[in-house]
Amino acid sequence: MSVLITGIGELTTNTEAAGDALVIDGEQIAWVGNAQNAPAADERVDVEGRAVLPGWVDSHTHLVFAGDRTAEFGARMAGKPYTAGGIAVTVNATRQATDAELAEVVRKHVAEALKQGTTFIETKTGYGLNVPDEVRSARIAAEHADEITFLGAHLVPPGEDADTYVDLVRGEMLDAVAPLVRWADVFCEKGAFDYDQSKAVLEAAQAKGLGLRVHGNQLGEGPGVRLAVELGAASVDHCTYLSQEDIDALASSQTVATLLPACDLSTRQSLPPARALLDAGATVALASNCNPGSSYTSSMAFCVTTAVLQMRMTVEEAVWAATAGGAQSLKRDDVGVIRPGARADLHVLDAPSITHLAYRPGVPLTHSVWRRGERSL
Repeated sequence: MSVLITGIGELTTNTEAAGDALVIDGEQIAWVGNAQNAPAADERVDVEGRAVLPGWVDSHTHLVFAGDRTAEFGARMAGKPYTAGGIAVTVNATRQATDAELAEVVRKHVAEALKQGTTFIETKTGYGLNVPDEVRSARIAAEHADEITFLGAHLVPPGEDADTYVDLVRGEMLDAVAPLVRWADVFCEKGAFDYDQSKAVLEAAQAKGLGLRVHGNQLGEGPGVRLAVELGAASVDHCTYLSQEDIDALASSQTVATLLPACDLSTRQSLPPARALLDAGATVALASNCNPGSSYTSSMAFCVTTAVLQMRMTVEEAVWAATAGGAQSLKRDDVGVIRPGARADLHVLDAPSITHLAYRPGVPLTHSVWRRGERSL
C-alpha cells in the first residue's frame, strides 16, 4: 500500500531530495517533492506543518542483559569513579537468566526506543563472555535488532587469565558466533583489553569476514582510536579523551567517531570534543549506548539535545550524526536518509522544525513514527 504524506513544515532528508511531501510504497520511500506534483497514493496523511526527519539510527547499544545496577549508579553520583569492572555484575545476572527473560528485555527496549523515533538499532553481545552465552546473546539479539555485533572481548571474566581468554574469544567463541553477527567489537581500554590483545581479536574477526568496531578512549587517552584507524574499523565509539593526533587520524580516515554523551554524563566524565572533530573534518555519529551500567537510556533525542547544548554541535549537525552518521558507522546507505529507494523510516515531530529538539530540552516531541513503511505510533 502507498501513503502520501503532506503538510510537512520542515523536511530533513540528509540528501539532495527536498520538498514538503513524500510517498511511502511498501517498505520504501517512493517519491520526495512538492505536494502539487505528488503522484497518486492509496492513502493520504497530513502532518499539519510538523517537521519530518529520518528515524534515529542508534548505532551503539547493549540490550541483551539481565539484572540491575542502580546501586552502582547511585555510588557514582555519590562520587565513586566509573571503572569497567561493573560489567561483571551484569555478566553474572545474564548467564543466570532464561532465554525468554533476555528476549523480553531486548524487546522492551527496542519498543521503548521506537516510541521515541528510533527506527534502526544496533546491539551487541558481551554480557555472556563464554561460548554458549555469547551464542545465545547473538541469537536473541538478532530476533529484535537490525545489526548485531560480537563483543566477546568486553571484559576478561573475573578469575580468568587475560591472554587465555583472548585466545578463546578469537578462536572457539568467534567460530561459534560469527555466523550470527555482522560486526566484531573490542573494549580497548585500561581495565579491559590492551592494544595487542584488541588487535588479535579484531584481526581474527576480520579474517572471518566481519566488519570491525572499537570501544576506545572512554576512560582516558589510549590506543583505541589508533587501532581502529589502523585496521580500517567502521567506527570507534566513545572518543571521550582524544589527543590532537587522534583527531587528525580520524579526520584523515573513513572511521566514524561515534560519540556517546549520555554515557559521559552518567559516568561524570568530560564530554567528547565534538566541535574539534567536526572542524577537523572527521565524521561524527551520535548513539545512546543504552546499557544497564553506564548509560541506561534509549533516548536519542536526549543525546541530540546534549550534543547541541553542551558539545557545541549545531542542531543540523547533531540530527545528521544521529541519523545519517549512525548509518554511515554501520556502512548502511538505506537508513538515516529520506530519498527514493531508502527504507521508509520516518520520525514526525510535534514541532515545526528540528531546532525544537534542543530549543525545548526534555520535552517529548515524537508525534508519529513509520518503520519499514508501517506506522507504529
